[in-house]
Amino acid sequence: IMRGESVRWQSVLIEVYILAILAMSYNLLFGFTGVISFGHALFFGVAGYVLGLMLEFTAIETGWALLLGALAGIAICGVLGLVVGLVTLRLKGVYFAIFTLAVAEMAFIFFGRWQLTRAEDGFAITELPLWLDPSQNRLNFYYVTLIAVVITFLFIRRLVNSPTGAVFKAIRENEDRAQSMGFNTLNYKLLSLTIAGMLAGAAGLLQVILNKKVGPELLGVSYTVDPLLMTIIGGIGTFSGPIIGAGGLHFLDVFLRDAELNLGGLVIDIANIWALLLGVIFILTVIVFPFGIIGTWQRWRARRKPPA
Repeated sequence: IMRGESVRWQSVLIEVYILAILAMSYNLLFGFTGVISFGHALFFGVAGYVLGLMLEFTAIETGWALLLGALAGIAICGVLGLVVGLVTLRLKGVYFAIFTLAVAEMAFIFFGRWQLTRAEDGFAITELPLWLDPSQNRLNFYYVTLIAVVITFLFIRRLVNSPTGAVFKAIRENEDRAQSMGFNTLNYKLLSLTIAGMLAGAAGLLQVILNKKVGPELLGVSYTVDPLLMTIIGGIGTFSGPIIGAGGLHFLDVFLRDAELNLGGLVIDIANIWALLLGVIFILTVIVFPFGIIGTWQRWRARRKPPA
């Protein structure tokens, strides 16, 4: 059994990478296309359940079950994104956000009561390929998640800098004007939601492999709220902002949960108030960096740049 600080910090960094992928997927939809969703956890959780079902409830050899489960999970998330988008994207603003929240909550309730997967208790993943099993070869899985973050970052940057990405940004700035220029904005928003859903599904797959556990908590609202906060903290509509936000928020979470504050002999267990402190730090960060850490820095750099 692996022990020690290095293994613990590998686990923390793996979680940061998974959250960064989830936050980048949310930023593609919210930051670059201007579509706010409260149901992003739907894709994260459904992909995890598909992988878990393939590994634990089929007779397929473990390696093939992992591959087929991962491909099926991502593909189903893409179809879900397309279907949810077709049904709801004609709604705008808060109405779309509320509808996506309702869809995600329905999935949460369904899996929380599905007896096949042990309802709200969920089920454990008993077997994974040895080279990828985090409990046996965590460093291998660390590199897998690191590569996944890099690929996701490069893919989103390439997409947003393409002509398709230019239309995404045009929709974000002024959808009516984009329509007047001849673009079918519904199709582009569908594409953004589908891709974002598939990327969020990939993050869900990695989360299930890391914890070797599948449960309805994967569909919890925190997996929508957290990437939203990470995107805001890092910088909406920036490439590296969600990664900075994911790292900052998760590291604060880790440190505050176990910290103690000594005030002249009075020891305060911060673990009891860590959520409150996290909220205060978030508010201060938003006040100091109104456009997110990366967004504010980019604007400051642009103002400091001498005119041509």
